[in-house]
Amino acid sequence: MSVAIITGSAGLVGAEATRYFASRGMTVVGIDNDMRSLFFGADASTAWQSDQLRREVSGYRHENTDVRDEASIRKIFGRYQRDISLVIHTAAQPSHDWAATQPTTDFTVNANGTLVLLEATRRFAPEAAFILTSTNKVYGDGPNILPLVEREKRWEIDPAHPCRDGIHERFSIDHSLHSLFGVSKVAADLLVQEYGKYFGMKTVCFRCGCLTGPRHSGTQLHGFLAYLMRCAASGIKYTVLGYKGKQVRDNLHSSDLIRAFDEFFEAPRSGEVYNMGGGCFSHCSVLEAIELCELITSHKLDWEYVPENRKGDHIWYISNLSKFRSHYPRWRVTYSVSDILREIFEQNIERWRDQAVDVA
Repeated sequence: MSVAIITGSAGLVGAEATRYFASRGMTVVGIDNDMRSLFFGADASTAWQSDQLRREVSGYRHENTDVRDEASIRKIFGRYQRDISLVIHTAAQPSHDWAATQPTTDFTVNANGTLVLLEATRRFAPEAAFILTSTNKVYGDGPNILPLVEREKRWEIDPAHPCRDGIHERFSIDHSLHSLFGVSKVAADLLVQEYGKYFGMKTVCFRCGCLTGPRHSGTQLHGFLAYLMRCAASGIKYTVLGYKGKQVRDNLHSSDLIRAFDEFFEAPRSGEVYNMGGGCFSHCSVLEAIELCELITSHKLDWEYVPENRKGDHIWYISNLSKFRSHYPRWRVTYSVSDILREIFEQNIERWRDQAVDVA
């Protein structure tokens, strides 16, 4: 028996990973206590996803455990220690806005929780591949110093600049405003690197841009495309925060990310870091995403603009994928932003109908 331990197993990335690796014949032990509902309210609960996994995924074993609970995590790892070959750590407090309201909770979940899992892996499964879903917020607002050009619906980088193909892993994480969330994720990121470099474990940090897909429980504070499409489909008013709505993000479908995880699992390295997102293939501004949502739903989105941007928010961020693709050349981004939004709409419209204001 080969076991994958996946934290945040009912979240967007965790659920996708659970289904994928279970389909490969692995036993998946999912660790998830639905803290997302604590962070963002009942609408953001992942309980529905957890219920689906229990019903639909053969070999799935659920643990309603907090990643900060060292004794419980050790018990879980000890139970499966001979068979653990993969640990995917997706559980996190993911919003830099929310982090400012409860800094201690944010830091202990993101940093201390990661340390607990690394220690459990080192003690019980030192040969397992350990994958962290990190974030582009480790770079703080440093990307905002790049030379940007304002267009009609988006900001773009000067085409002569070295970052024209996206932000690379050599971009500095110093001398910038990170948000408290960014700081807690930097701590987790560096821990994962250090356990790879110091202890020789097979660890990797995927510094992700916007991750999305139909299983995302999107909210105003986290889950850009999923929440935007929910607003468009259900008649909920959407608020655009700052930068004239022209801020640009790359967007990666969760299934494309999991295929990247699988590439690393098949040929792991120690203490690696990869920027990961939609790259130059899949990106959009907020204004462009609104237009796509209106096209897909055939409804005008009710939205308002607030000039004040979120503190430390990026104006333009696209991931440079060249390092990962040089190490794992079989991998490609397969979903465009339009593909992602259409799938989110088609797979969730029935679940949203009771919230709809005017959805045909």
